[in-house]
Amino acid sequence: MNQTNITWIEGSVVENEVHMSIVELSHASRTPEEMIMSWVTEGVLSPSGSSPQDWRFGGDSLRRAKTAAHLAHDLELNVPGVALALDLLDEIAELRARLKRGE
Repeated sequence: MNQTNITWIEGSVVENEVHMSIVELSHASRTPEEMIMSWVTEGVLSPSGSSPQDWRFGGDSLRRAKTAAHLAHDLELNVPGVALALDLLDEIAELRARLKRGE
């Protein structure tokens, strides 16, 4: 007799559950708070809250801040350049997802 063993793995997306302050995001992404504020102003990051002291960043912001930091450091991009590069990377990811879905 052939038995099939099925193992279910449960998990959650941590990105959606994380809420960091600007100080925590700065430490986690190894980015100065001033740079994070510039990225918020430029639209690279979109925290909740009305002022830097009240801002809360989700896990997706950590990923985005790390990518922005790499772009700024490795390619020596200024803040608008980082914003443009991230927009283009987002667009590429969306197009790839659409191709994968067969749209």
